Amino acid sequence: MTIATAGAQRRAQIVSAWSFDVFDTFLLRACTAPDGVFERTYELSDISRTCPDVSASFVQHRIQAEARARRTAKEKRGTSEVHIEEIYSFFPFRLFGLARSHLNDLVESEFAAELELCRANPDMIRQYLDTKRAGHRVGFISDTYWDSDRLSRLLRACRPGLTWDFLYASCDHGSGKSESLFAKYLSEQDIDAGASFHVGDNDKADIKGAKRHGIRPRYYPQATLQLASKFQRETALFELLCTGAPSRLDHGARTLRRMVAARSAEKSPAFHLGMTVLGPVMTAFDAFIARRCQEVAGPGRKIALAFLGRDGFLSHRIWQETHGPTSAYLEINRRVSLIASADTMQPLIELLAKILKIDAPTFRDMIKILPPKVAAFFAASPNGIASGPDIAEALPDLMDASQIVELAAALRARLLAYLHHLIPDFDNCTDLVLADLGYSGSVQKALRRVFDLAGIKIRLHGAYLVSLDDAFDDIADRDSAAGFITDLVVTPHIKRMLIRNIALLEQICCSADGSVRDYDGDKVLREINPRPASQIALAAEIQAGCVAFAGSAEEVALDFCLAPYDAPDIAARWCTATLARFLLLPDEDELALLGGLKHDVNLGTHALAPMIDSDFIRRQITARGFSAACASAAPPMWLAGCFARLSPSNAYLYTLFGANRLPADVFEESPCGQIQIGLFRANGEASLETATSYRTGLGELRLRIPVSRAMGIAMIALPLPKFAGEGLLHGVTIQLADDVSEAAESQDVISIAADSLVYAGIQRNGTHYRTESDDACLLISVAPMTQDIAIYSVAITPLGTTAK
Repeated sequence: MTIATAGAQRRAQIVSAWSFDVFDTFLLRACTAPDGVFERTYELSDISRTCPDVSASFVQHRIQAEARARRTAKEKRGTSEVHIEEIYSFFPFRLFGLARSHLNDLVESEFAAELELCRANPDMIRQYLDTKRAGHRVGFISDTYWDSDRLSRLLRACRPGLTWDFLYASCDHGSGKSESLFAKYLSEQDIDAGASFHVGDNDKADIKGAKRHGIRPRYYPQATLQLASKFQRETALFELLCTGAPSRLDHGARTLRRMVAARSAEKSPAFHLGMTVLGPVMTAFDAFIARRCQEVAGPGRKIALAFLGRDGFLSHRIWQETHGPTSAYLEINRRVSLIASADTMQPLIELLAKILKIDAPTFRDMIKILPPKVAAFFAASPNGIASGPDIAEALPDLMDASQIVELAAALRARLLAYLHHLIPDFDNCTDLVLADLGYSGSVQKALRRVFDLAGIKIRLHGAYLVSLDDAFDDIADRDSAAGFITDLVVTPHIKRMLIRNIALLEQICCSADGSVRDYDGDKVLREINPRPASQIALAAEIQAGCVAFAGSAEEVALDFCLAPYDAPDIAARWCTATLARFLLLPDEDELALLGGLKHDVNLGTHALAPMIDSDFIRRQITARGFSAACASAAPPMWLAGCFARLSPSNAYLYTLFGANRLPADVFEESPCGQIQIGLFRANGEASLETATSYRTGLGELRLRIPVSRAMGIAMIALPLPKFAGEGLLHGVTIQLADDVSEAAESQDVISIAADSLVYAGIQRNGTHYRTESDDACLLISVAPMTQDIAIYSVAITPLGTTAK
C-alpha cells in the first residue's frame, strides 16, 4: 500500500511537454533556402534603390557579418549566440552608401522579410494543438538571433491567437540547443525529460541535442538527402542560366515541392521522380496554359483548348486533373500536318529534309504512293536507304507535284473531319489554343495552312513549354505563339542546349500509343509503337507521379499560403532551373533509371535511337576535343546524360559549354611539344615522322597521327616514354575520310580495342600503364583503309613524369 501511494505521488510529479523548433519546422519560409530572407531584406531596404542589382553582394555580406559576429562572441563571451543587432554591427554600411545609424533600419527590414516569407506549417499546427488538447505543456525552443519578443510577434503573425507555455530563443540565453539550452528549459520548466518530446529539422541541434538531455526527439527533415542534392544543383544552374535574377525568392515553389513530397506515400523511384521533379515543371506549365487561355479570351470569342499528341499527353492528363474535362487531346504530328497542308511539293521536301535515313517502304507508308522514279532512286542508294536531304533534293525530278496535291487534299479532309469529332462545337469556335512541349510551332503553322485552304477562320494560339522564339516571326498575323521558357528567360544558346537534350522529356511525356499516320472519322490510325513495353511502363509510372503532384499542389499551396505560379517570370525561371537540372545534371539514380531508354524517331520510321552512349562521347573527346564533343549531333539523344555517365564534372563542363561559359583558351587544346612517331610499311620500310602533342584544359595529352592510303602504313609505333612514361590510356581512335580536314571533323569515330594494341616494354593494368624502358612503345596496327585518309588519335592522362 505504501509502495502504491509513493508511485502515485511520483507519477503526479511527472510533467511531460512537447517542444517545437521554430524555423523550418513550425514555421516554413516561402523561399528556396533561409538566406532567401536576406535577399528579400535587400529588396525591402533602401539599398535596393540606391544600389540596384547587387542583391548577391548584400546576401553574402549579411552571411559574412553573421559569421564575424559569432566568431567575435565566441572569443569574448565563450558562446557563439548573438542578437540580430550584433550581426548588423559587422555589416559594411559604407559600401552600400549607409551610415551606422541605419543599423536598426536593416534589422527592421529583415524582420519585415521574415514576416512576409514565414508561413505556419499546418502539419505542425495540428500536432501542436493535439498535444495541447492531450494535456501536455507545449512551447518553442529555437536557435535564433531573434529575441523572444520578436519571435513571439513572428509566431502570432503567422498563426493569430497562438499561445504557448514556454518559449526559448538561444540569443536570450547565450546558449543553443547543441549546448545547454535544453538543460535550461528542463530545469526552469520542471519538465521530466523522459516523458517529453522535441520536434525539429536539424539533426545535430534538434535530434542529437535532445537525445543528450534524455528528451525523445521527433525528426522533421526538410527534404531527403537525394532531394536536397537536387535542390543544390538547381540553385547552381539557376545562377548560371538565369543570370541577374534573384536566386532565392521563388514564391514558395520549392517549399511546395518539399511539402507535397512529405505528404506523399513512398513509392517507386520513377513515381518519386515524377512527384518531386517533373511534376512541379509540368504543373507550372499547366498554370501557363491557363493564363494563355485567359489572354486569348475576350468578348465574342469562343475558345477551345487542345493538347497535341503524342508529346502533349502528360500535359493533357495534368489539365484534366486540375481543370476537369475542358480540353481535347488531338493526335496530330508534324508529318501528318505538313502533308495535309501541302498545295505544292515544298512541305514534303521540308519534311524529308529533316529525316536522317529513309527507305522505299517507309516513303510509301508516309506518302501512300511510291512513284517508279522514286523507287528507282531508292534502289540505286546503298542498301536501298537514302538520306532525307538527298531524297528531298531529288524529289522535284522524281514525281509530279499534282500527285502530292491530290494526296494532301484527301488527308486534309480526313484531318478536318477528325477535328470536328474531337473539338465540341468546332464550327462556332473562334480561337483554338494548341498546347505542346514546343519548339518552333511547326504543327501550328501547318494547321494554319490547312485551315486557310479549307476557308476556316479559327485563330490559332500556341502555348509551348519550350519555344524557339526566332521561329515564330512567320506565324500568321491573326494567330499567336508563346513559350513558357523563352529567350527572355534564358539565352538562345542555353535554349538550344536544352532542346538538344529534350528527347528524354519527350519520351516521358508522350502517350503509350504509336504515332498517328491517318484518320478514319473520329478514329486515329497509328504506326506501330516500337518502344519496349518496359519503357512504356516506366514512362507511365513517372507520369503517375507528375499527375499526383499536380493533384496535390493546389491544396498544399492553400494550406501553406503559397502562390508559386502567380508571377509568371519567376515561375518560368525556376521551371527552367528544375528542368535544366534534370536534363543537364542528372544524378546517379536518374542515370540508372533512364539511361536505357530509347527515342522513337517518329518521322515515318520505326527507328529507335539510344539516349545514352558514353563510349561515343569518350571517342569524340579523344578524336575531336571536348568542345567538339559538346556539339555532337544526335544520336545519342541525351548528350548531357552521356557526359554525366562519364562523371558529374563532365556534365557540368558540358553545361558551361552550352551556356557559352567554357573559355576555349582554358579548356581546349594547346601545343605542348613534338614527338617522333615510327611508321612501318607493309614492305618492311620504316620512317620517323614528327607529330605535335597537345595538352587539354583537363590535363590530358592528345596526339593525332594522319596517314594516307598511298603511304601503305601497316604499323604505328608511339614511344610512350617520350610522351608520357606513366598514365591512363583513354583510348586510340580512327577517323576516315577522303581528305585530312574532313577526317578531322568527322563524328564517325571508331575505337580500337585495347586488347588489339601491342604494349612493348609496358606494364598495363586496365587503362593504367607504366613503361619499363626508354625504348618502350605502343604499337598500333593500321587496318586496311577504305578511304584516302585515316587519323589515329591517342588520349592519355599522364601520371608522374610527363613528356620528356
